[in-house]
Amino acid sequence: MPQAQNGVIWMIIATFFFAFMGMFVKLGSPYFSEIELVFYRSFISLIFIIIILINKRISLKTNYKKLHFYRSFVGFLSLLAFFYAISHLPLSTAISLNYTSPLFVALLIPFFLHKKPGLQVCCLLLIGFFGAFLILKPILVGNDAYAGFIGLLSGFGAGLAYLLMAQLGKVNEPDTRVVFYFTLLSSFCAALLMLFENANSEIFRHWWILLGLGVSATIAQLALTKAYRVGNTLKNAGLSYLTIFFSSILGLIIFSEKLDTLSLLGILLIIISGVMVSKK
Repeated sequence: MPQAQNGVIWMIIATFFFAFMGMFVKLGSPYFSEIELVFYRSFISLIFIIIILINKRISLKTNYKKLHFYRSFVGFLSLLAFFYAISHLPLSTAISLNYTSPLFVALLIPFFLHKKPGLQVCCLLLIGFFGAFLILKPILVGNDAYAGFIGLLSGFGAGLAYLLMAQLGKVNEPDTRVVFYFTLLSSFCAALLMLFENANSEIFRHWWILLGLGVSATIAQLALTKAYRVGNTLKNAGLSYLTIFFSSILGLIIFSEKLDTLSLLGILLIIISGVMVSKK
């Protein structure tokens, strides 16, 4: 099988399991705080990553400690904001707001690469953020304005984390090492914040949700890494939006979530603009 076709398959697997990760966050939100969900998602992934590191004999030694810290800490904050949005918004809405990340990447590139975006990119950014506004519009007139803002903030954080990951890629840091430091710092920070919360006995009743969350996140992360290693980067960027499609189906089937016309139009605009921006 050609490598490009292999990349497509791995990307579909990644988006499918990212949608399931969101589903488990939604299922766990009545019983666990966002901090707890981030901890178990990160810690379970960390265990799998350590096993992979040992098997592949990949060293943890790095000359880019500060860059790893910045990427990991920004990723942790973004993940916390993302899980908060999923807990308080329809699944597909929260994931769509998080997937504004390519738009924020394009917006942040001038500050990282000192390269001004062209007129076409600026127009696509306007279209994408207008899509985000259409999603937020019904939220802003309700009680979920704060959750909508946090969801958009998770997209900004994810975009910033991607740029920091790209810098780590330029200095040839192994993907597994990058994921290790991200899951390690996220586990540590979440565990630290959990000290200020009351002990939660729900873990004994709903352990399967936490296990499903950690396993689905790990599979998605590893499949994503594999997809970008063997596949076409631009095609992968476009296929990544399948997560919104899968999450919409899961939201409808599992949570009986129905989106209004404005939200559906907003999601479509984010997907179109995000795919087009990724190709620039």
